[in-house]
Amino acid sequence: MLENIRDTWKSLIETHLAHIIEQEVGGQSTLPPLVAQVPPKPEMGDIAFPLFAYAQLLHIGAPILAKRLKERIEALDDRPTGELLVSGPYLNIKIDVASLATALNATIQEAGEGYGANGSLDGKRVVIEFSCPNTNKPLHLGHMRNDSLGMSMAAILKANGADVRKVNLINNRGVHICKSMLAYQKFSNNETPQSSGIKGDHLVGNYYVKFAQWAKEDPTAEEQAQQMLKKWEEGDSEVMALWQRMNEWTMAGLYESYEAMGISFDAYYWESETYTYGKDEILKGLDEGVFYREEDGSVWVDLCDIKLDKKVLLRSDGTSLYITQDVGTAIMRHKDWPFDAHIYVVGSEQQYHFKVLFSVLERLGYQWAKSLYHLSYGMVNLPEGKMKSREGTVVDADELLASLTALAEEEIRAKGREELVGDIAHTSRAIALGALNYYLLQVTATKDMIFNPAESISFNGNTGPYLQYMGARISSMLAKFHSEQREVEALPFDASLLSLSDERELIKLLARYPEVVAKAGAEYDPSLVTAYLYDLSKLFSRYYHDNPVLKAPSPALVRARIALVRMVDQVLKNAFTLVGIPYLASM
Repeated sequence: MLENIRDTWKSLIETHLAHIIEQEVGGQSTLPPLVAQVPPKPEMGDIAFPLFAYAQLLHIGAPILAKRLKERIEALDDRPTGELLVSGPYLNIKIDVASLATALNATIQEAGEGYGANGSLDGKRVVIEFSCPNTNKPLHLGHMRNDSLGMSMAAILKANGADVRKVNLINNRGVHICKSMLAYQKFSNNETPQSSGIKGDHLVGNYYVKFAQWAKEDPTAEEQAQQMLKKWEEGDSEVMALWQRMNEWTMAGLYESYEAMGISFDAYYWESETYTYGKDEILKGLDEGVFYREEDGSVWVDLCDIKLDKKVLLRSDGTSLYITQDVGTAIMRHKDWPFDAHIYVVGSEQQYHFKVLFSVLERLGYQWAKSLYHLSYGMVNLPEGKMKSREGTVVDADELLASLTALAEEEIRAKGREELVGDIAHTSRAIALGALNYYLLQVTATKDMIFNPAESISFNGNTGPYLQYMGARISSMLAKFHSEQREVEALPFDASLLSLSDERELIKLLARYPEVVAKAGAEYDPSLVTAYLYDLSKLFSRYYHDNPVLKAPSPALVRARIALVRMVDQVLKNAFTLVGIPYLASM
């Protein structure tokens, strides 16, 4: 809504600037674009238009031009509502917040959970691939950042009108899988998740760590793992049976973790089924002269023209590499579900890989390759340093979520709010998920980050639980209003009564929410939503602390402020869904 107001004023001022310059300079001058800015202080208005460049064309001072424009536009009978202000070389607009609040209240009431959504991606089909775990270990903190980004971007793109398909490529083959299998063969005594009481993915992960320990003592361990992989590729019945059994254990554990974390997918792909794809495509490209063969028989692509060097696509023995597989998988996905865009949520260490992949697909003639995007994200470290899977020093996802849940429960009990929240287990888990997702998403994806569990679960500061607490306070206030002042509901909403500075700022911030959703979708950046949520919650907290709502001086003012509170509540709920924060009516 603010964007419409800004565009209306921008168009009007541009028109009158053009008239003035045409009259005084003559000819059809090409004018520089008019830029809209935010004034540094609220009393200077809400929108600022700098006039330096236009004043230079007229050979006059920018303040003089600002004054002339102000007088010219104020003389119009049909100008938009709002006050024009001259601030030095700027022509500023103080918008009519009462009119904005009236329109905003009606819009939010009508749209409800759809407020903020837009149709910028209507008709667009977007595939987003994320998570992509190995079946030799459980999910860890790095996966959790990946999953949070994937789920959030899927929700944001849907809010922008896209038809989104969430996919997960399960890495269930390769020598790393065989390492867990080999260690299990040697050291397990045939234990199972049922006999050991250990969750399947954790049990398999224990043997991956066991292999790394054994390999330090036995120099033949790595070669034995390679031999097992060869047997797997040959379809050895004993190896295949063990592989099938251990994969089922891992996947059962991963499905359980996904459900606990609110992660879901529309389709699964399996590396054991896709790893042979792509070879025919590479050979076709070789026949067409897109690629070339070295003397040893290997097939390469020369990407020096785009400063990516040369890359092998098929080994000398004709076997595929990861890049070969990814070429085939991308083509298969487009055949399965023709997409307009495909986003890969993968760590920043794979940037080169995806540049090569996208270029290879373009050179093979697939026009949709131009719409492929690597949503790169940085590493997640602990305060004490990096994590290493093979050494068993990762932060396990299940354990982290359980730890955050326990911390949330401790906080609830410490505040004596057990009866208020009702289901403590459910509320504690919701707080843990809010803490986790918010903490992982508030940092721009491309940056490395340090995850501090104790800091993430705090009920104060820039955290998920702080935002959830704002929602719970609002919910409590609205419930009290309905039980004690229901008759006030019949009064008309008089937006002109919302004249305080914080009320004006809240209204403008609420009106800006659709822009935030659109920008987060265009830039693939959930941190824009988390930053907005914190700004809104912080501003509302200050307003609520300083100004009575239910005990406002008059019933009409109570009615107006309750309308504002409801708008804040709806926007919080809507934004929460975009970043994986459960809304809690009490906590």
